[in-house]
Amino acid sequence: METFTQLSFENLENAFASKSNKELKKSFWLFTLMNKQSLTNVGTFFIKLALELKFPIKNIIKNTLFKQFCGGEDLLTCNETMNNLYKCKVLSILDYSVEASVTEEAFKENMLEIISSIKKASESKQIAFAVFKSTALVDKNLLEKVQSKKTLSAIEQRNFDYFKSRFENICREAQNDGVKVLIDAEESWIQEVIDDLALDMMRKYNTLKPIVFNTFQMYRKDKYAQLETWIKISKQEHFYLGVKLVRGAYLQKEIEYGADNQIPPVVFSKKELTDESYNKALRLIIQNSRKVAICAGSHNEESNYLLLKLLQEFEVPINHAHIYVSQLLGMSDHITFNMAKAGFNASKYVPYGPVQEVMPYLFRRAEENTSIAGQTSRELNLLKNELKRRNLKYF
Repeated sequence: METFTQLSFENLENAFASKSNKELKKSFWLFTLMNKQSLTNVGTFFIKLALELKFPIKNIIKNTLFKQFCGGEDLLTCNETMNNLYKCKVLSILDYSVEASVTEEAFKENMLEIISSIKKASESKQIAFAVFKSTALVDKNLLEKVQSKKTLSAIEQRNFDYFKSRFENICREAQNDGVKVLIDAEESWIQEVIDDLALDMMRKYNTLKPIVFNTFQMYRKDKYAQLETWIKISKQEHFYLGVKLVRGAYLQKEIEYGADNQIPPVVFSKKELTDESYNKALRLIIQNSRKVAICAGSHNEESNYLLLKLLQEFEVPINHAHIYVSQLLGMSDHITFNMAKAGFNASKYVPYGPVQEVMPYLFRRAEENTSIAGQTSRELNLLKNELKRRNLKYF
């Protein structure tokens, strides 16, 4: 087992080892454009318009945003990305990132594709997890209606039953193939339904080892208490708890939802409180790492340093089978690759899918990068410094 105690995010040679000079320059110019929020907003609008009008811009998108943040259009074309990551000891998390489905047929096709990603993971040592979004399997409006405890029509009840069946099919397949699977988080007004299903799946499929992982968004005021409760339940009922720990992805939507419905938002009002919540949850999980497994998804340097400190404090090896770290493909390479070099089970979220189908994901990436304070500027500065280190000009 690894016992490294040194970790630094300053080593840019490690951080960008997988990028050629040409790829490095392309990333630099992409983040230069994304660093201008007004330009990002205008660009997003015109890309959406061009796609709606069926202008031939697919190749432009494919060679810019898609190339930076996605692994490929299908499982086969993800191989090159996964191979490049694995050369640097970085594992992949396959994420079929289709978000705009609305029909039962599409939900079924999405389930089959997610199961295909699980099959691929079972055959490859390069893949740490498969992952899925519940809203790839069901209409969001139906989940909201279920959570608000409104009476369902016969068709709605049938569709909800189909959703639960698809949800369990994925978890069962993951257990059968010995593949860990992450359940992505959603907005608070549909999350409780997903939480209930996720806990049931852990009861059924996490008895021998952690297979099913549910996401805890720690910008929510109620999530630390829920984590404490679930740890107690898992110990009492003798199953492993799987946790994907993140800060959260829907901050602005949550604030707007609270305002629109005249209720207090479920999220913290200050980033410092979210950071405190995340770090407190990290400590609780590492304290209980014998029965709780974690995929720590954080682009925050201090939280990743804290993880190392906690592992040392509780004498948990940094490559323990219950401890993974992860960042998004195309971002925070200085964290991922240096943690891999230090001996962590480091991974990248590798989204994939047809270019036009993953555009909602890509728009979110662009918008989130400009809204997170300093995120794009930080990426840009790292790329700039690596270009200097390689004695390369920006042009």
